[in-house]
Amino acid sequence: MALFDRVAASLFGSGQKEAQGERQLVAEMTEAVVDAVEPRVRLNSRYREKLDKCVRHSIEHLRSIGRAPLEPVLLTRAAWASDPRVNAFFGTADDVAACLGRRPELRSFFDRRENAGMPEAYALLGMKKEERSVLGMELKGDAVQRDVAQVQVSFSGHRLVAPSATLAETRLEIGRRILLRLAQVALARVVAAESKATELEQHKAYLAARLRVLQLARDGMEGVVKDPAKIGEEMKAVEAGLKQTVEGYMETKGRLATLEGYLENIDDVFSHAEQHVSLSHTPLRVSRLGVRVADDATGPINELSLAELSLGEGWRAAIAIVRCPRSELVSKEDLIAQAERSL
Repeated sequence: MALFDRVAASLFGSGQKEAQGERQLVAEMTEAVVDAVEPRVRLNSRYREKLDKCVRHSIEHLRSIGRAPLEPVLLTRAAWASDPRVNAFFGTADDVAACLGRRPELRSFFDRRENAGMPEAYALLGMKKEERSVLGMELKGDAVQRDVAQVQVSFSGHRLVAPSATLAETRLEIGRRILLRLAQVALARVVAAESKATELEQHKAYLAARLRVLQLARDGMEGVVKDPAKIGEEMKAVEAGLKQTVEGYMETKGRLATLEGYLENIDDVFSHAEQHVSLSHTPLRVSRLGVRVADDATGPINELSLAELSLGEGWRAAIAIVRCPRSELVSKEDLIAQAERSL
């Protein structure tokens, strides 16, 4: 993890690029990835050379994420009425307080002795953005038009991650988690390859045993009461399945569940880092009720640039770096009272 911390500091910290040479950064990121995914690849004397290109590609992609502007958002009840981002992210001011008060990570941060004097914490807010088509009302001139097709935008599943004392520490923690995400994807592929090889090996053993059973049936007493031709047909089917399984096992074992296979999996993930982790900014204009509005719409409107983090495989979350004042946390006693009232 120390290596990941240093790599994250170089990619997501401020002023770190000059302090650490590119060659050293590539070397440390390579070692961090190998440690996390499969240390045995070091048995291949050329593993650094084989991973050099994909690691450099990932570094450039991660730098672009690290340079992305994420202006901190103050999470308070009052901000719900004044900040279009907070108003868009939460249905009510009480929802802001609930998000702050119910996150054990944030409460644990403030409870630590070294943070006793901290008035606020920085954290990453993650949410699921949902859009659904609805029929609503719309003001056209002086007339109210009913049953107008609209798009309702809402956010749910609010989570606060990586609370820290400073903005810089939160950005570094976000970077570290992004690095770990890429390592996770590569390791999952290695595990899947080994699992497939094990599954094929077990199936090969089963079919071989099944073939022996049929041979005993043909040559033993079962041939007296059962047509040997039918036993022969079944044996041919099992033999064909066994041949196919053996070929699949040899290919999987030779190409995937080996040092070269591990390196190929790592290379494939880190050569396409943007497919597994990406950050986009999308303009969003919604009414105070969360309804999408046109660019020329007037009135109370929440206009913001929405940051969305994609983790591949359909995993996507709206994110924001937020400031969480200690004074906004609901006390534990109040939380218990609220829970009792909801029963």
